[in-house]
Amino acid sequence: MRRGMLRRPSNRAPPSRAELQLHLPTNQLQAVEGGEVVLPAWYTLHAEVSSAQPGEVPFVMWFFKDKEKEDQVLSYINGVTTSKPGVSLVYSMPSRNLSLRLEGLQEKDSGPYSCSVNVQDKNGQASGHSIKTLELNVLVPPAPPSCRLQGVPRVGANVTLSCQSPRSKPAVQYQWDRQLPSFQTFFAPVLDVIRGSLSLTNLSSSMAGVYVCKAHNEVGTAQCNVTLEVSTGPGAAVVAGAVVGTLVGLGLLAGLVLLYHRRGKALEEPANDIKEDAIAPRTLPWPKSSDTISKNGTLSSVTSARALRPPHGPPRPGALTPTPSLSSQALPSPRLPTIDGANPQPISLIPGGVSSSGLSRMGAVPVMVPAQSQAGSLV
Repeated sequence: MRRGMLRRPSNRAPPSRAELQLHLPTNQLQAVEGGEVVLPAWYTLHAEVSSAQPGEVPFVMWFFKDKEKEDQVLSYINGVTTSKPGVSLVYSMPSRNLSLRLEGLQEKDSGPYSCSVNVQDKNGQASGHSIKTLELNVLVPPAPPSCRLQGVPRVGANVTLSCQSPRSKPAVQYQWDRQLPSFQTFFAPVLDVIRGSLSLTNLSSSMAGVYVCKAHNEVGTAQCNVTLEVSTGPGAAVVAGAVVGTLVGLGLLAGLVLLYHRRGKALEEPANDIKEDAIAPRTLPWPKSSDTISKNGTLSSVTSARALRPPHGPPRPGALTPTPSLSSQALPSPRLPTIDGANPQPISLIPGGVSSSGLSRMGAVPVMVPAQSQAGSLV
C-alpha cells in the first residue's frame, strides 16, 4: 500500500531572488583642503553573505554634481576602471566594497557624490540595482593673517590693532595676546573676535610689547604679530615738520626785510647823488651900472648892453651859450616930451608895454626871482 502511494506536491514557493541593498553614510562627511578622504560605500544581497559570490559581476559608477552639472568621476564596467585624476577605488574589483578615495582635495570638491551599482549573476541576469548619495564638505584652514597698527602710539593716545585672514572655511575667529615683556590675553569689549580688532585706549609705557593675533577655525590656526612702541613725546614727523616750517618762515621774513631795505636805499640814492664829473653851469655876465632893479628887490628889467655881448674867444666844446631871456633883453626907455625945459623921466615897463603900477591895479603879485652868483650857486 505504502509503495503504491504517491507523494503530494509541496505547497512551498521556490526561493525568491536576492534583494540588493547599497549602504552609504547618511551624515555629511568633512575633509580638509589639501588632504584626502574616503567615501565609504558597499552593497549586500538580502539573505546572503556579504562577500561576492562566484560569477557575480558588479557594474559601478560614481558621480559628482556641482552647481551647474553632474559629472562622472569613476566607472567600473566589464572589468575596466576609468577615473579622473586623484580619484580611485579603495579595493580592487570585483568586490562588494565600492568605497571611493579622493586625493588633493580643494574647496571646489565640496558637494554631493552619488554611487550607482548594478549586479549580474554568472548567467548575465540582473541581480539588483541601487543608487544613493552622500554629501562631502571640504574645509579650509585659515590663511596667514596680516597685522596692522592704526593710530599714533603716544602716551595718552588711542590705537587699534587689526588682524585679517584673507581665506578660510568656515569663518575664522580671532584672539589677541601680548607675549612680551609679560603675557596678557584680551577679551571683549576691547577685543572683537569676528573682525579681529583690538582697541587700546589711554596708552602708557607699560602697554608696549609684542602683540600676537591668532586666527583659528575648526581645522587650523594661523598667526601674525605686531610690535607696539609707545613714545612719550610728539612723533618724529611732527618735530621735523615744525622745524622745517620754522626755518621756512624765518627765511621768508629775512627776505622781506632785505628787500624792503634795498628798495628804500635805491629811492634815497638819486636824491643825494652828486656826480663828480658834472660840468658846472656857465655864469651869465650881470649888468652893473645900467641895471634897473625895483625897490622891493625884484628883478624887473635888465637893459645892460653887456648882457647881449657874446663871450670873447671861440666857445669851448660842451660849453653852453646862454640865451638872454625876455627879462634880460634891453628895452628902449620911452621918453615923455619935455615941458618947460624939465628933464624927462624914464618909465619902467615890463615886456608887453604894461607898467608896474598898472599891474598892481590889475591885482598882480610881485615874485622874488633868485639871483645866481658867478660860482653857479643861487643867492
